[in-house]
Amino acid sequence: MMAHVPVLFNEVMEYIKPSPGKLIVDGTLGRAGHTQGFLERGAKVVGFDQDLAAISSVAASFNLCKKNENPLIYQSENLIIVHNNFTEMASSLSLLGIRKIDGVFFDLGVSSPQFDDAKRGFSYRLDAPLDMRMNQKQGLSAWDIVNTYSEQELEKIIKDYGEERYYRRVATKIVNNRPIDTTLQLVEVIKKAMPRAAKEEQHPAKRTFQALRIAVNDELGSLKKGLNDAITFLQPQGRIGVIAFHSLEDRIVKEFFREQVDPCICPKNLPVCICGKEATLKIVTKKPVKPQADEIDINRRAHSACLRIAEKLVTKEVGK
Repeated sequence: MMAHVPVLFNEVMEYIKPSPGKLIVDGTLGRAGHTQGFLERGAKVVGFDQDLAAISSVAASFNLCKKNENPLIYQSENLIIVHNNFTEMASSLSLLGIRKIDGVFFDLGVSSPQFDDAKRGFSYRLDAPLDMRMNQKQGLSAWDIVNTYSEQELEKIIKDYGEERYYRRVATKIVNNRPIDTTLQLVEVIKKAMPRAAKEEQHPAKRTFQALRIAVNDELGSLKKGLNDAITFLQPQGRIGVIAFHSLEDRIVKEFFREQVDPCICPKNLPVCICGKEATLKIVTKKPVKPQADEIDINRRAHSACLRIAEKLVTKEVGK
């Protein structure tokens, strides 16, 4: 079924360690590249995705039977896929009667099919209506943000989520050129806001498009909740893996892992911990795992990928 090798495929298999008898959650199913690897190694998989097109494609490829309408669930003996954001992982796993999992994996960001499908509006190189919704059923789209948010709100989104140096200039140009209906109309507006030097560094719309996509899909807020839910279900010695593609996501993952390794909230001047908070994870990858040059040559979009892995600790029994 796999049409392409997904990013850091071999590394994900090595660190997540799928094997017969294990249950792995793929929080970002996409076109099921990593999930297929888990299945081929004998694991059972529950996959989540909020993109109905991805869910339908995978269900058809694996000949899955529909088992539930709300949420939409397809199921076979070894694979269950759920049309839900991974923020709904806890409720969905509970609905399925699952209490514990042996591994969980997130491949963040936009999948290649989403980028390449012009009508989805993710790409600044393809003309399309301003959309950028990963879940086509949600109300908020990029058009709503671009055409209805205040200049100050746009500045904050473009600065915080896009880390765009010229966020004020871009926000002002957007407001002064409304209505903006398509991706390439927005690109032209952004180009006019940029000084020549900035245009030569990279595509001038790259950071603003990233910012809008993150805002539309609440990607950073969703990530924090998804990570928390994941370790709640994770078995001791089970592993959690996350591939991030930009610094904002990677920073959240890095800080979350660190907080789980050292959750103590006691004042630093206390000689011993009295808060009682114990570590829940240990970090497996001291530094993020990045693609090798040969993978980047094959798939240019892999160049910014960073994989981090942590493992659930065995908790102490009461009275021991």
